[in-house]
Amino acid sequence: MTEEIIIAGFGGQGVLSMGMILIYSGMMENKEVSWMPSYGPEMRGGTANCITIISDQKISSPIISRFDTVIALNQPSVDKFEEAVKPGGLMIYEATNVINPPTRKDIEIYGIEAADEAAKMKNTKILNMIMLGAFLKKKPILKMENILEGLKQVLPERYHHLIPLNEEAVKRGMELIEAVSTTA
Repeated sequence: MTEEIIIAGFGGQGVLSMGMILIYSGMMENKEVSWMPSYGPEMRGGTANCITIISDQKISSPIISRFDTVIALNQPSVDKFEEAVKPGGLMIYEATNVINPPTRKDIEIYGIEAADEAAKMKNTKILNMIMLGAFLKKKPILKMENILEGLKQVLPERYHHLIPLNEEAVKRGMELIEAVSTTA
């Protein structure tokens, strides 16, 4: 099993954190992992992405341009990375803020209204965890208990009281992706 993922969005949306949670979780399952962030000089509001690879075998290079999965949290990321999904791959995008959804017919595409759902859950910062849950429902490459341990590693200790909310958000993302149909 090798899963090559790019997670992309605006800085401050938790893009890099999502990738870090996945790699920490992968390490706990004795997987080979790679995490390569890319972001502009803006800490908040600029674009950010990270390439995350989780594999049962050695990873030859962290630099790739085609992905099994794209998780896009904004319109610029949908526009930039839709064509980078391998045929037969998966694209999950945050549907609340995307005006022009992806249109490819050779991939699975799911629009998740994670921003609306995060607002309903009274914490807009859990949007990324809702998207992570949607991804893990479609590609259960890691165990939930390890995702939560990865979250503990990534989230500063002063925010550990929010771990139950983040777990709820992951589970909600799993439910939401089941409720939407694929457009592929």
